[in-house]
Amino acid sequence: MKLFDARWLEAPSVLTRLCLIGAGALLLAGCAAVAPVGTAGDGKTDVMTASDEPEARRRASIRLELAVSYFAEGKTTFALDELKQALVIDPTYAQAYNLRGLVYTRLNDFHLAEESFRRAMSLDPRDAGVVQNYGWLLCQAGRFGEATDTFNRALANPQYRDRAKTYLTMGLCQAKAGQVEEAERSLGKSYELDAGNPITGFNLASLLLKRGELVRAQFFIRRLNNSELANAESLWLGIKVERRLDSLVAMQQLAEQLKKRFPQAREVSLYERGAFDE
Repeated sequence: MKLFDARWLEAPSVLTRLCLIGAGALLLAGCAAVAPVGTAGDGKTDVMTASDEPEARRRASIRLELAVSYFAEGKTTFALDELKQALVIDPTYAQAYNLRGLVYTRLNDFHLAEESFRRAMSLDPRDAGVVQNYGWLLCQAGRFGEATDTFNRALANPQYRDRAKTYLTMGLCQAKAGQVEEAERSLGKSYELDAGNPITGFNLASLLLKRGELVRAQFFIRRLNNSELANAESLWLGIKVERRLDSLVAMQQLAEQLKKRFPQAREVSLYERGAFDE
């Protein structure tokens, strides 16, 4: 049984000034912490705003925006070219190194990816999102123990807001390592924090089906398939769960949805051939 395709982990969608934000799917690029720039009259540390941003950073951020767009379109070489120019303009731009790490991860150049993430972390140690991205790289490289330690390091940051995302990523990594119980715990924590994330729900249902916990798997996959986020893969998983539970009416209803909404999907062929174990 395969889990939801993890390539969503590197699919950026929107670049705001200092942080990358995923729309629909998640993005493994951490938001840069707001940098202190001075002391206000009340003695508190002020924060950087657009007017405080140095000219070099503004120019580099334009290049980074272009790199994100190219990366989202799968134009990896163009993205890398823009990142190189951004880093020539501003060699201290942590988020440029962060995206550079994602680019090299996609290219399976783990050495340069690790170098990029380490550089980003040294420039901005507070950014737990970059730490998480590094953890995913370690997972891709099969360094599962180090990956889990790195994810936990990101989660230990008290200012980190994207805990659901990191628990999800850690759960996917643990599943890849064959650590099913650990993966279920991590995905469960992610679901508690963000029950609306379809990738969490899908993978949690997949693991529960694999473990034979059919009623629980049914709960998670039905919730996903009853939403507007259902797709061919989630409907197919729902069909397999309902079949195992002998819920034939529910199975047939899902099959009709699958054939009507996604007639060209591979899952339609699998259903018609009765290939429920693929």
